[in-house]
Parts: sequence; structure tokens; C-alpha cells
Amino acid sequence: MPTKRLFAAAALAGALLTSLPLFAEPLNGQANTPTATLAPNLMGQLAVFAPAASLTQAALPAQPVQAKSKPSGWAIEEDDLDADGMPGDGVDNVASLANDTSDLRKTLISLAMKLRDIRYVRGGRDPSTGFDCSGFVRYVFAHAVGLDLPTNSASQFLAGLKVNRGDMKPGDLVFFRTAGKRGQGRISHVGIYIANGQFIHSPSRGKTVRVDSLDESYWAKRFAGAKRPDALARSS
Repeated sequence: MPTKRLFAAAALAGALLTSLPLFAEPLNGQANTPTATLAPNLMGQLAVFAPAASLTQAALPAQPVQAKSKPSGWAIEEDDLDADGMPGDGVDNVASLANDTSDLRKTLISLAMKLRDIRYVRGGRDPSTGFDCSGFVRYVFAHAVGLDLPTNSASQFLAGLKVNRGDMKPGDLVFFRTAGKRGQGRISHVGIYIANGQFIHSPSRGKTVRVDSLDESYWAKRFAGAKRPDALARSS
């Protein structure tokens, strides 16, 4: 605001304050208080008018709102760091489940098989966009049996009951060390065991959800063990 307007606003405020005692009602019941005494009392009870300070505040730019820091979010797998030598295709003939397989395990495998051919997407966790390995496993367990698994293969490996290879059942989780050469790296891949040495998983970039065999050389060298999630352990 130009300087002339500031002076005009200040002069107007002064004129108003000077004329107020002529029209104001007596304060505190003091009907006979002289105008000369009333004016200072009234002045003290009015808010100080400081146009310059108000204008300065209004001219300041609005302070930016600090965005809340987002959680680290979904853990991203490194499934394809050592994809060299991985079979290009999965198995054609999928093993059948044994007749004594529990309904819970059948439900898991049934949903997993319906998700075949969905593409691999790093960090993916939904069929509409694609899956990485842990996203696929987590989706199947959440929607088939309502079990909320950890968000990546390494943390999924730490949960549940350890299972010997010869004792694996449909729905158990199988883990691999695909991030290093010949199975020497960390846990970096997970799939769902079906039967007869077969498992279903989302392998790596450029591939889709498919069934593979634990006996195939690539997977046999990188196999790290099997775990049985709590819900399955209780139903066994």
C-alpha cells in the first residue's frame, strides 16, 4: 500500500478515537464522569489500531505447509539380480493335490493358480498391476485365508514354523537365495509349494506368475528352506 494511504488510514483512526467520547455511553456506571477523564479511560479499553503492523503481516508470503513424511512403504524385492540361468518357462504339467489335503490348503492353491500369467512387477502386490514374489505370496494368503504376512521374502522367512523338505505340504512357503551366485546371498525370493516338488511364484522381470520345479538345477542350487505360516501350522 502506498505511503499516502497509510498516513490517511492513521489520521482516520485518530479522528475516530478523538470523537468517540462524545457519543459513547458512560462506563462502569459513572454517569457524571467528565469528558476529559472519560476519554483516556475509553482509549485504554480499545484495541490499539496499528495499520502498519497489520499491513506488514498481510504482505508476508504464506508459510509453506510441511508435508508429512511418508512411511517407507512396501519393501521392494531384488528378485532378478541373479536371473542368469533361470529357466525361461515353467513346468507344463502341474501336480495334483493329495486327497487328504485340507480345505484351507486347497483354497490357497486354488487362488494362487488363478493368478498364473500375471506379469512380474518390481514392488507389485495386486493382480491389476502385477506382482513381485513376496507381493504375490502376501496377496494369496490375505485373500484366501485372511492371513497378513510380512511384506518381503526375508521377513516372511523369519515367520512361521520351519519345515523339512520331505515334510512340505501344499501352501507352505519355499525360499531362495537368488541375490547371490549359487545360493550364497541373502533370502531374496519366495514361492508357494504345491506338491511333488512344484511351487508357484512370480519369478523375475520379464516373466509371469508360473509353476516351477524345485528339482530344476537353478532352483535346487538356491533353495534356502521352507516355512509353514501360523495359520497353516494350526490347521495341520
